[in-house]
Amino acid sequence: MGEPTGQGGPGEPSGSGGPAGSDPGETGGTSERGRPPRIPMPRASVEDSGLPLPAPADLGDMPAPPAPPVFEHPVLKALLGAWALAACSAEEATAVEEHLGECGSCADEARRLREAVGLLQRPESLDLDPGLRTRVLDTCLERRPPRIPVPEWAAAYDAETARLDALLQDFGDAEWHAPVRLRWFRSDAATSRRTTVAGVIAHLLSVDGLVAVALGLDDPLGDVPSRKPTPAGRTEALWRASHFPPTRFVRAPWREQSHSLVRTVSFTGGGAGKTPVSYGDFELPLHDAMLDRAFECWVHAEDIADAVDYPYDPPSPRHLHRMIDLAARMLPTALAHRRRAGLASPAHHRHLVAAGEPGRSLRLEIEGSGGGEWLIPLDSPAAKGSAEHEVAHVALDGVEFCRLAAGHVPPQEAAAGQVGDKEAIRDVLFAAASLSRM
Repeated sequence: MGEPTGQGGPGEPSGSGGPAGSDPGETGGTSERGRPPRIPMPRASVEDSGLPLPAPADLGDMPAPPAPPVFEHPVLKALLGAWALAACSAEEATAVEEHLGECGSCADEARRLREAVGLLQRPESLDLDPGLRTRVLDTCLERRPPRIPVPEWAAAYDAETARLDALLQDFGDAEWHAPVRLRWFRSDAATSRRTTVAGVIAHLLSVDGLVAVALGLDDPLGDVPSRKPTPAGRTEALWRASHFPPTRFVRAPWREQSHSLVRTVSFTGGGAGKTPVSYGDFELPLHDAMLDRAFECWVHAEDIADAVDYPYDPPSPRHLHRMIDLAARMLPTALAHRRRAGLASPAHHRHLVAAGEPGRSLRLEIEGSGGGEWLIPLDSPAAKGSAEHEVAHVALDGVEFCRLAAGHVPPQEAAAGQVGDKEAIRDVLFAAASLSRM
């Protein structure tokens, strides 16, 4: 047998310890050929070397930490105000808090100061900003306009029904059966009707059904007969047809109907705004009827919020302005109806004018958000308001005027600034209250 392969001859390096031509000593130390190693050896630990460990540093040579400051009682008492406002340094706050655990009088003073600081800070409401929905929608619509936009005259109804639906979302059985008193004016006398939160939604469902019928949609009353096709008659019919008092289940058909109304008027492209909507004893064009329904939705939402002791804000300024404008445009006709019924002032001041001609006028100034000015003709609905023939001037806040028109504020108690013809002012204020109905 011969020698193993790979065994070098005499004087040749062995090839079994690494790559060909490498020296075993190349992994550390000095190679046999005297070359420095390419890979240094790992360093040995001090503990493994057998050498004595270095002496630890003398702690006496290190600077001692500064001693905490010591505060006397008068100083700590003077710091209580800054501590209550969280204006102390960390050392001062620590010293004060330690002192409060030992001194009862300072602890009582600190508690009173903390309570006073709480009164100075305005508490943040947990409710969402009422304008948040409008701002979010406006931003979304700016980035991507809707393929089928809602007509401007229906936007107020869309917004108010959405606000009321959000209020109803978390109501329990107790809230749905909370008592609500509907208020309006009839023949210069305050009238009211007791119902519940669910009854109010049933009322809105039945009256909104007048608009639904005008648009060819299903009547929410169905086959329920109504003595009069008026808002009050339809509401009474729906209430009588209910075997039990209305409950939370009335919310679903009301919400579905409101969505259907907005969707239908949107698909018409706004061209159906002049479609007449019958209220039984009078008519309104569709664009005014949608504003009327938005106004009543807001008014009754406030009734519901009051019943459950919950805050509720007025509509946005642009929607509030449209509602006020509708009431101002309806005032001349309301004045004429009251005059025919003998409820207005004597006619000895009247001046007959041709249709479209200027006549005696009252300047209605609405202050606040959504406000403006309107010239109300006093002698005929067909007359034209004229600044040259102005005989009186009335100024009211926008929300106050709307509550007057809703029958929630008596005309005699309305907070109105008045200048000019007293009879004309009284007639207009009472005419505004007569716009209210169940």
